[in-house]
Amino acid sequence: MSKILIVEDEVAIADLEKDYLELSGFDVEVANDGLVGYQKAMEEDYNLVILDLMLPGMDGFEICRKLREEKNTPIIMVSAKKDDIDKIRGLGLGADDYMTKPFSPSELVARVKAHLSRYERLIGSAAEVNKVIEIRGLKIDTTARRVWVNGQEKAFTTKEFDLLTFLASHPNHVYTKDELFSEIWDMESIGDIATVTVHIKKIREKIEMDTSNPQYIETIWGVGYRFKM
Repeated sequence: MSKILIVEDEVAIADLEKDYLELSGFDVEVANDGLVGYQKAMEEDYNLVILDLMLPGMDGFEICRKLREEKNTPIIMVSAKKDDIDKIRGLGLGADDYMTKPFSPSELVARVKAHLSRYERLIGSAAEVNKVIEIRGLKIDTTARRVWVNGQEKAFTTKEFDLLTFLASHPNHVYTKDELFSEIWDMESIGDIATVTVHIKKIREKIEMDTSNPQYIETIWGVGYRFKM
């Protein structure tokens, strides 16, 4: 049974989310304070964290940043704040998804299932022989989910790694943002393809010597992106 942590200070909302997730077969814990939620997320092993932005004790942005320094647990950030800048900041700090309140509990359950399914499918079995992709100083261990650039290991969030690996596994193929969103986020009907742009930017900052002249992930204007061999 997958274990979910909800960090949400509005008790009624947290209880509603908890009820729907438990009805779907998940083991759910709730923290109504940001600092308490951060401590629980760090000390215990959760399969996914649902993280509100505006929290007492420690806000969602800070929790996400600190959690990403230590773990790659999928994070769904939720907030009543609808500004794109908040969404971009949250995704940039390592959140895997961003939902704007109000949303239906059934949509939340659908996104939780999609993220967990994708994550579990990609981490695979520890018994597998490591598959490594090496291209011009970039080394991607797809089994151990580790990345090196010119011998220096770089930290990647779950979705950043998934996106980089997918593109590197299909060199010279041009993909639209819609295709990448469908492939990596596994949800054709829900979400925002701007998420793809944010993640490409963060990946380039980690693997490119000059982000204004990328040598790995090219932008094909008016179409999408291509991993250049």
